[in-house]
Amino acid sequence: MTYMPRFTRRSFVVGATAAGAGFALGLSLPSESDAVYAADGSPEVNAWVVIRPDETVVIRIMRSEMGQGSLTGLAQLVAEELDCDWSKVTTEFPTPGENLARNRVWGESNTTGSRAIRESHEYVRKGGATARMMLIQAAANAWSVPASECSAANGVITHQSSGRSVSYGKVADAAAKLTPPSDVALKSTKDWKIAGKPLKRLDTPDKVVGKTTYGIDIRLPGMLYAAISACPVFGGTLKSYDEAKVRGMPGVKHVVRVGDDAVAVVADSWWRAKTALEALPVAWDEGKNAKVSSATIADFLKEGLDSDQAIVGNQAGDVQAALAGAAKVVEALYAFPYRIHATMEPMNATALYTSDRCEVWAPTQNAEDSLKAAAQAAGLPLEKCDLHKTFIGGGFGRRGAPTDYVRQAVTVAKAMPGTPIKLLWSREEDTTHDSYHPISQCRMRAALDADNELIGLHMRIAGQSILATINPARMQNGKDPLAFQSLNPGGAEGAFGYNVPNLLIDHAMRNPHVPAGFWRGVNSNQNAFYVEGFLDEVAHAVGDDPLAFRLKYLKPKHAAVLKAAAEKAGYGTPAPQGIYRGIAQVMANASYVAACAEVSVDKGRVKVHRVVGATNCGHAVNPEQIARQVEGSFVYGLSSLLYGECTVRDGRIEQTNFDAWEVMRLDAMPKVETVVMPDGEFWGGVGEPTISVAAPAVLNAIFAATGKRIRTVPIKDIDLSAA
Repeated sequence: MTYMPRFTRRSFVVGATAAGAGFALGLSLPSESDAVYAADGSPEVNAWVVIRPDETVVIRIMRSEMGQGSLTGLAQLVAEELDCDWSKVTTEFPTPGENLARNRVWGESNTTGSRAIRESHEYVRKGGATARMMLIQAAANAWSVPASECSAANGVITHQSSGRSVSYGKVADAAAKLTPPSDVALKSTKDWKIAGKPLKRLDTPDKVVGKTTYGIDIRLPGMLYAAISACPVFGGTLKSYDEAKVRGMPGVKHVVRVGDDAVAVVADSWWRAKTALEALPVAWDEGKNAKVSSATIADFLKEGLDSDQAIVGNQAGDVQAALAGAAKVVEALYAFPYRIHATMEPMNATALYTSDRCEVWAPTQNAEDSLKAAAQAAGLPLEKCDLHKTFIGGGFGRRGAPTDYVRQAVTVAKAMPGTPIKLLWSREEDTTHDSYHPISQCRMRAALDADNELIGLHMRIAGQSILATINPARMQNGKDPLAFQSLNPGGAEGAFGYNVPNLLIDHAMRNPHVPAGFWRGVNSNQNAFYVEGFLDEVAHAVGDDPLAFRLKYLKPKHAAVLKAAAEKAGYGTPAPQGIYRGIAQVMANASYVAACAEVSVDKGRVKVHRVVGATNCGHAVNPEQIARQVEGSFVYGLSSLLYGECTVRDGRIEQTNFDAWEVMRLDAMPKVETVVMPDGEFWGGVGEPTISVAAPAVLNAIFAATGKRIRTVPIKDIDLSAA
């Protein structure tokens, strides 16, 4: 069970004092005893570990949980070093305000980019190891024996020579008063008993019975509800609205202008707020962007393919000379669309504002950034604000940045001081005001010598920059480094997998008015689609087997996962009648992944029967959860391949709800098999990388089945009949 103090799903009610003070940890600061105590009086051994008298072990987790399993994985790492009884472990979220007040003792809150475990494994393990040593020292002090003569296992400390033993709960208070050791040794992974094991997730039981509290479930005394509408054209503004037309509608309390482009209605229920908002006469100034369409955006991007101005991300040798002297040149154009996040829980936040305090309850992937956004909107210093993080009903990057929904909630609450306001976006607002997966086009050109060896590759991307939209301060002299995810010359995050003597990968930035954002897998999605689709083309152009062709040029770790996926799938052996195979690989989010897909095409319709995914994430904290993430990645990736596209007309997104944004149904889901093959040499991510190989593996299999090369997605409207 995951502990969330004082609230349960759909029935959370707290007193006004508790609402004003927040409901997370409620820590008492160090006193004369130099101990810190949790809200229930249980001693805090250190920031990561609270042990209650009943031996319950509470592990604090700063990263967010949105179904990816990081909460359990991080708890496993702490518990492993703590040597506690896993059956007694529960978790809770510190608030970002508490984290800042304690000098960021819990580290980073950002839970995007598949970084929750890979970027915090060391310090959370040290947190568990430190707590174990303090507990052992407390027991040794009580027995007047050296700590070196004591050991801990399963939540019990034993003095080896005398046989005396004591549970953690009995010495936790004494341990909390000790000075933490300055240095601790971490266990070797070969000695792991909790970490590295396929343990069941801690958050699942409460979710199954409906006890988990998401942001949408928050209830506070006297709370009102807000529905919001922003200008349907990005960059447009709010001209006017006629509040008098809705002031007398049932339950309506207030109409609030939100920034320069939105208006919200506050009422005593969300449905009443939404109904009044729909009845509110609103005039928008849509501006010049109202003339933009998908066709004009495509033309804008196409200009970038031929531009002499482009930022280089990866370069070796002289690709132009290689192309000029090649015995054969293969060239192709690819394109990738806008996509929405489509989280099941729409954007929402609850805010309570007073003149000297602002608190927010929100499902966020980055609690610290959301806290900063709340403070800015409230006009208050950070120390007078806090944010209480809930579980997340789908993130996929949308709840990492931007923090627009938090700013909006605080702005509305600021218009009604002392009254908690829950702002909830409608599905239509959520769909048409997303931060979308960036759109792009790509020209691929390969140079081959007389022996059909790949001697040159030029990859020109013309597309949108996420950082230019979300965080311009991270741009590097006009370069968006994220545009080159999985295409970098080296590094731990996402290196290009192929050894090509003459290489040029460049990016001509073209930013339409539709805002780009982080979408699960981010730019590795289209970059893998471009590279793996095109190199499959090149292999066929020279009459080579796609696997054999790739293996001639792939770097060792890239090759290893591709071979593992192919071997597991039976690549190279006859497939069942009517079944065809396709492969793809990529390095993304510091992990190496590959896929082999098996498909059939009948009367122009594709059926994906089986996908084998191989993952080398360096260390496997929970192998079963890795398998689940691979499966979920294929659901997300295949849904987008089949259906995922946002189009623009009159400056606005045309799709407004799930009737126009389809997702994969259960009967279309293929069998997924996962090869988890950590080599122990690094720490990589799991939640995102595999998405990037879903589309190219399937599209390469479709080519094998039909002879038809598909270079744009989705494929819902493409005739897949044999060429």
